[in-house]
Amino acid sequence: MEHQKSKEISEILTSESSPTMGRQGTTKGDELPNKSSPSMGNIGLLVEGYPVEGLSIGGQETCVIFPSLRIAFDIGRCPQRAISQEYLFISHGHLDHIGGLPMYVATRKLYQMKQPTIFVPASIKESVERLFDVHRALDQSELRHTLIGMNVGDEFQIRKDLKVKAFRTYHVIPSQGYIIYSVKQKLKQEYMTLSGHEIKSLRLSGVEVTYTVTSPEIAFTGDTMSDFVVDPNNADVLKARILIMESTFVDNAMSIEHAREYGHTHMSEIASYAEKFQNKAIVLIHFSARYTSEEIEAAIAKLPATLAGRVYALLQGF
Repeated sequence: MEHQKSKEISEILTSESSPTMGRQGTTKGDELPNKSSPSMGNIGLLVEGYPVEGLSIGGQETCVIFPSLRIAFDIGRCPQRAISQEYLFISHGHLDHIGGLPMYVATRKLYQMKQPTIFVPASIKESVERLFDVHRALDQSELRHTLIGMNVGDEFQIRKDLKVKAFRTYHVIPSQGYIIYSVKQKLKQEYMTLSGHEIKSLRLSGVEVTYTVTSPEIAFTGDTMSDFVVDPNNADVLKARILIMESTFVDNAMSIEHAREYGHTHMSEIASYAEKFQNKAIVLIHFSARYTSEEIEAAIAKLPATLAGRVYALLQGF
């Protein structure tokens, strides 16, 4: 009986909700044909239950993909796997992060996928609109999409169980990161002893039987100096279940000062801030092409014990 009651309540609370965070799903028309979509094989990561794919090589291209959420961060040269993602978040205007944008939109149209929603810093929104105008003239196509400019602190509801917030990062040109929050409805304590039928009746009569629980799930920095770590407005970034952050330089061949001159983070800074990261997992990206995967992994192995087992590297391309 208790199991049945729990099931009834769950069905009532989720009957009108969107797919849950992390659930793998396929929408007709939102996957590329197999002949055009190479398998990612074992080149991605599985982090806290989420598949994480893509490429991120400093100065060349960055695109980090969460396929189970249909989300991509930055678009680099538009890797094929990114085209299936419905939501795209651009951190800043450097070409290794935004260069593939027109191709992303055009290819989704080619495969008859619905138009994507693209989030950009509000400060570059007009420039991005002009970029699309140029490509419309060149390609003689509509390049339909929804473009949303966000300022730091702005929030946007992606769907019932997901929202995004822009946060401040510190690069050499205007930039920002994004936090993806999970949004869940929980049954209020005073109704926990009621049956599913009673709860449904209360809802139909207009009684609010649930409350909203919002928690930071995924944070993406894009290119930034380590200053974002000590920004008091970025507390949720350091609490997100998964933090994707850059670590362009990993050894003493390049100094912290050099990293900062170009608006980047050095791995030694990550080590010095180790106690501040409350994240379940940290995915490091944007390594300089000067490094091999072995050198990157060796540097990660030297991080403080408080980070042990929590730090991953996206190494496709190294």
